Parts: sequence; C-alpha cells; structure tokens
Amino acid sequence: MNSNNLNERKKKTGFEHWHLISILLVIYDIIAVNLAYFLGLWLRFDLRFDSIPVRYLTAWEKFVPIYTIVCIAVFFLLKLYQSIWRFASITELVRVGVSSVITGILHTVLITVFFLRMPISYYVIGLMLQFIFVLGIRFSYRFLLIIRSKTRGPSFKHVMIIGAGSAGQMILRDIKRSSEIRERVFCVIDDNPNKWSRYLDGVPIVGGRDDILYNADKYNIDKIYIAIPSASAAERQEILNICKETGCELKNLPGMYQLLLGEVNVSAMRDVSIEDLLGREPIKADLNEVFDFIHGKRVLVTGGGGSIGSELCRQIAAHDPEMLIIFDIYENNAYDIQLELLEKHPDLNLLVEIGSVRDSRKVFQLFEELKPQIVYHAAAHKHVPLMEDSPCEAIKNNTIGTYKTAYAAMVHGCERFVLISTDKAVNPTNIMGASKRLCEMIIQSFDAKIKTGKANEIPQLFTHAGEENCDKDGTGEIFRNIRTEFVAVRFGNVLGSNGSVIPIFKKQIEKGGPVTVTHPDIIRYFMTIPEAVSLVLLAGTYAHGGEIFVLDMGAPMKIDTLARNMIKLSGLKPDEDIKIVYTGLRPGEKLYEEKLMQEEGLRKTDNDLIHIGMPVKIDYNVFFHELIDLMKSAYANRKDIKQLTEKIVDTYHPSK
Repeated sequence: MNSNNLNERKKKTGFEHWHLISILLVIYDIIAVNLAYFLGLWLRFDLRFDSIPVRYLTAWEKFVPIYTIVCIAVFFLLKLYQSIWRFASITELVRVGVSSVITGILHTVLITVFFLRMPISYYVIGLMLQFIFVLGIRFSYRFLLIIRSKTRGPSFKHVMIIGAGSAGQMILRDIKRSSEIRERVFCVIDDNPNKWSRYLDGVPIVGGRDDILYNADKYNIDKIYIAIPSASAAERQEILNICKETGCELKNLPGMYQLLLGEVNVSAMRDVSIEDLLGREPIKADLNEVFDFIHGKRVLVTGGGGSIGSELCRQIAAHDPEMLIIFDIYENNAYDIQLELLEKHPDLNLLVEIGSVRDSRKVFQLFEELKPQIVYHAAAHKHVPLMEDSPCEAIKNNTIGTYKTAYAAMVHGCERFVLISTDKAVNPTNIMGASKRLCEMIIQSFDAKIKTGKANEIPQLFTHAGEENCDKDGTGEIFRNIRTEFVAVRFGNVLGSNGSVIPIFKKQIEKGGPVTVTHPDIIRYFMTIPEAVSLVLLAGTYAHGGEIFVLDMGAPMKIDTLARNMIKLSGLKPDEDIKIVYTGLRPGEKLYEEKLMQEEGLRKTDNDLIHIGMPVKIDYNVFFHELIDLMKSAYANRKDIKQLTEKIVDTYHPSK
C-alpha cells in the first residue's frame, strides 16, 4: 500500500472513530438531560415515586422529546461535540455552563407555558444535575489521567522543575495532561522565598537553588527541567553546575521567545548544551553596519558548505545581497545549504558553483563571469592531525588556494577579500597552522603591494598550462586601478563545527565511552558558530586593508572540564559510568592556543570584541619567491615540505 492510500485510510479511520464517539455522546446527553429533571422531581417528593402527582409525571413525559431537541441543538451550536476529552479545560467548562443556563431557561419557560407549572425545586435541582451530568462525562477522561498520574509506578521518571513562573507552570501542565509522557513532577524549585512551602498545580515548591541536591535525593529525581528563560548566563551556569552534580538528565528551555509565543511544552525543551556552561552571555553583534555593507552587493563565499561557510551564507542571505555565490568542492554540503537558503529566502539570487580554489582556471572564470564584489574565503583543510599526515595538501589547498583566489579577486576588481584564519596560525606547531599563517602573510603582502602601487609585482602562481592569463596584452593595464582591500579574521575553536570535540564527545558518550581527551591540561578558546560568523562579518566592515582582526573569545576552557561536564549533563558520572582516557597530545597539537604572536601589537576598534593585530614586517619580494618554490615543492609532494615551510614562517616550530 502506498503512502497516500495509507494516509487516506488513517484519516478515514480517525474520522469514523470521532463520528462514533460523537453519536455515543449525543445518546448519553439525551438520557442525562431528561434524567436530571426526573431526578429533580423525584427528590422534590422525598425519593418516593408513588408520591409524585400524575400531572407532574405526565407533563415531564410529554416535554421529553421537545427538550431533547432543544438541548441537542444548543449543544451543537456551542460545539460541545467537537472537544477532545483528554484536553478538557476551562473552555469546555464555560461552554457546558452556558449551555446549561440556556437550556434551563428554555426548559422553565416551555414546560410552564405549554404544559404545567412545575415545583421550583424541580427547575433548580434539574438544572444543577444536568450541569453535573453533562460536565462530568466530558471531564471524566482527564480526571482518570490525573488519577493515573498520581498512582504511576516506578517505570515513570521522577521530575523536578526549576522555575515556578509561567514557563514552569506550562511545562508542569503539559506533563500532567499527556498520557504519552511517562513522567511525574514531584517538586518545584524557585529562588523566590515567597513561593516556598506553597503549591504549583498540586506540586510543592520546596526551596531555592541551594535545595536542589537535597530534594533530588529526597524525591529520587531522574530528570530536571530548567524553565527559567529570563535568567542571565551567569545565573544559568550556576544552576547548571549544581544540577549536573545530581546525575539527573537535564533539559533546558532555550529562551524567552518561546514563552512569549506560547510554545512552552515538553517537546520544546532541549538537551542542556555545553554552550550553557560557558558562563557568559552570547555575543550579540550589531549587524546594521553589515547590512549597509552587504546590501545590494555580489558576495562570494568559498567553502560555503562548511560549518563556518554555511553560517556565513545564512547571515549574508538575511542582509539582502544582490547575489550570493557559494563555491565549494563538496557537493553534498553545498546542496544542503542551497536547499535551506532557498526555503528561507525564496527571492534570494543564489548561485552554487562546485569547484576547487586550487583550480586557477575555474576561479578566474568564476570572477570573470559573476564579478563578486566581496569575498569571504572560508575554504580550507582544518584538521590538524590529518594535515600532519598530508602536509603537502595543506600547502596546496590552504596556502596556494588562498593565493589563487586572492589573485583572481584582485585582478577582477573585487572590493574586499576577507580571509577566515585561526588562532592556530599564531606560533604554529603544526602544518595546518603554518599554512594558515602563510595565508595571513599573503593577504598582508597583497595589501602592501596594492597600497604602494606595485600590484604588478605580485606574481601569478599557476600549476597548469593556460592558467597564466591575467594580463593577455602584456601592458600591465589591469594592475593600474586595483583597489581591493585584503584582511584576515582570526578566531579559535567553534562549538559544534564539523570535526570539533563536542560532536565527537557526544558520540562517545552515546556509545557508553570511553571519552578520549588528549591531555588533562589542554585548554582552548570557544565561540558558537553564529557568534564567530557575526563578528567575522562585522570585522569585514571595519577593514581598510592589511589588518588581521582578532576576535575576543572570552576565557579559555579546559577540554577535560568540557568532557566531564558533557558526561554529567547526560545524567552520568565521569570515571564511573563513562571512562575518560587521556591519549596524549597529537602530532602538531599545543596545550594552549595564542591570539597573537610576540611581534604583533594589539590595536582596538570601535567594537570591544574585535581587535587588530599589527602586521609583522616582511620582505614581500623575497616572500613571493619563497612561496613559488614552496608551491612547486608541494605539487612535487616532497617529504621535506615542513622544513621548507619552517624557513618561510619563522614562528613555525614543528612538534617532534
């Protein structure tokens, strides 16, 4: 059976089920509304049937068909047959109350006018009993669910909610009314002393954050929902640091917008992520300058399918460029971001090109045909251990690929070229960092030559016949009006990027361990992908050419602490449930990363989160000749490529 037929069958079955329930409910209401008034008459005469005068019984009997039609019509008009019993709430209560009042008035008037004036107690008791009978059946299913939740066995998780505000109340009610969620809330934590010893929807508020550990043990808590969307990063970190010591599974409400939109429920809660433990507010850059800079421009992102590149594309797409060009060698990533952007921005002028920055002919064709005005160069090999085993590829792709792309941008009149660099380029101990330091030197060399009017002295590097095609007439005219500004942006590790430690740790924890950490003392700077990219975009607007922008990433964090926190956030205990194994520093890896070389100074910008590393003076002509030799050596796959790189990058000291 195909999926369409299956869906149709499900819809049909669901409709038939609802139709049957509605018919049964109508039958029940017919009996209930008439029985209510009969019981009212019976009670009036002291529960003795033979004491009821025949004229009253006759009037009630003759009025039954009329009152049945009246009630069913009113109930249908007030949609009492369209409610879902398990979600019965104040709305249903109001509807039943209104319908009872309307039908009660009609009953009083009609039976009195057309048949007989009945005893007053008949009208009053009948109306009350009708309200109870009609309301009771509609709330009975929900009452049963509440009773079941009070008597749930040990298979249900014991839950603690932190936050007795609106978000906490919504989470509590969602858990109580759902039969699919096998959980029961035993206690609520809130820092407001005025709420202590009170109850939130029947659940005790047992104290503040200092009482979390005691009550987690007292109530055998398995799971903690943190529903404090308005808390600051520091407050959230303090609470999380306490919660992770309980060994409970933690869930977190992402932010205030869900509360404002009314989207607070159990499904909206996400796993507590390591970003929540960084202890600082997310960096929020004012991107108005970026909008003015990118608006109406043709923007190229190389490596646009990668972690940083794809986020660059997302934020650029939101700033109304004339055209966004994604250039990537890996088609799957490029295809994914293409689909995502076209879905979010259907009017975006988007072009995706597959190719390598190492291919001068492809890169030149791209610039010649599409004429991008701004380039964000994110294409690079970035994995340190892999590049240690393939050093020539690091030089070919990172260094020479950057050179070729920058050269094409320059000769085709590109306005600005922004290199995505890394803190591993500072005093590198690995070939990946050294290759990125060479990229920074290329950017500064290009800028220096352009500013001195000697752009024609920048050699074109080519590795295949036919690539030397920039100055076909030999007049050098193409170099006379170059205004391209070249800058680099340097930052550290990005949380959650492809190949970073967090996804690796998550997989290791899911498998039951061990979690592998290279060294107990290794530390790194961390940023989230959106934070890094927003600052990259902002730094690009500050450029005047030749700068290396250094992003403020806050305080560094121990990788060992990161691993232990992630294990605790999963409700497990480090070294007991999940083992931590120290594997030793990998080839080219440092215990700590640096933001600046000793030779560089640091200059402030208008943004406190963005600084400028002053350029280190080099002989650019010598550098270009050395780079040509390095390129030839890389394409010859020479074994001594690291030693050759060390001669050019004097801060590069390969780890032994």
